[in-house]
Amino acid sequence: MVNGSVTPEEEKSVKALGFLRNKGTNNFSGRIITVNGKISADQMICLSEAAKLHGNGVVMMTTRLTIECQGIPFDKIEDFRAYIAKAGLTTGGTGSKVRPVVSCKGTTCQYGLIDTFELSEEIHERFYNGYRSVKLPHKFKIAVGGCPNNCVKPDLNDVGIIGQLIPNFDEDSCSGCKKCAVEKFCPVGAAKMKDDLLEIDEEKCNNCGRCIGVCNFDAIADGTLGYKIYIGGRWGKSTAVGRPLSKIFTDKEEALAAIERAILLFREQGKTGERFASTISRLGFEYVEKELLDGDILERKNDILEANLHTVGGATC
Repeated sequence: MVNGSVTPEEEKSVKALGFLRNKGTNNFSGRIITVNGKISADQMICLSEAAKLHGNGVVMMTTRLTIECQGIPFDKIEDFRAYIAKAGLTTGGTGSKVRPVVSCKGTTCQYGLIDTFELSEEIHERFYNGYRSVKLPHKFKIAVGGCPNNCVKPDLNDVGIIGQLIPNFDEDSCSGCKKCAVEKFCPVGAAKMKDDLLEIDEEKCNNCGRCIGVCNFDAIADGTLGYKIYIGGRWGKSTAVGRPLSKIFTDKEEALAAIERAILLFREQGKTGERFASTISRLGFEYVEKELLDGDILERKNDILEANLHTVGGATC
């Protein structure tokens, strides 16, 4: 510090640790990493104590489901980090890297089709922790949604995953009911009776699973679990709605491989300072989709990770 003021170099050094300067002060907000927004009650107690001891006592949630404690003086940052480490907590989540993963509460929600907690924890470990030292052209955000209700806005993230339940329609079991329960329950009007037979418009159907088991004659007794992946979403001053890949993944490992291809492609072919949405726009969606679905980029993984790329990324927070 110079004359009691934090220097730009000092501010930059702690930003990399997840501490962002509070406007007009020498104090900082410490960003604590959560896995899909969950922490234990004991960890919350520890954070509250740390906020009172080393900050201004305020604990707040960010839009990415991380937690920030405000008003931490520069010379108390290491004390704060040491205190929360007792509860297994750490700070971070800044820079031109894969950011902490966000998920909805699909694991416990009545509409949830997939175990969003389990999947987001796996993505967090594999891509947030596993790629922690990997510099990208800009920040890279991933969100996991449990169903097409899109509560966590997966299509506004660089990569978004939405749980699917694809109806398995047994046409032979359809009795042509005059008042079709499936048609009644379909929230998007994809299921319609036509010539005494149920038809499902695959263009309209969003695989929400609401039709599963409602037919009195078991025409749709079950469904196939899947993952729909959107790429190129972004919110902020310039918003972009992500586009879905043409394939609905029914194998989790295939879906995770597509996410890893996206990160590697962004590192290899993205320009420093641009978001993934801009990379996709520049390269063309069709080209990027082909690379993510069946490209050979995973075979070049080590070379891409070892290349001297994006030493100064584009993220400012």
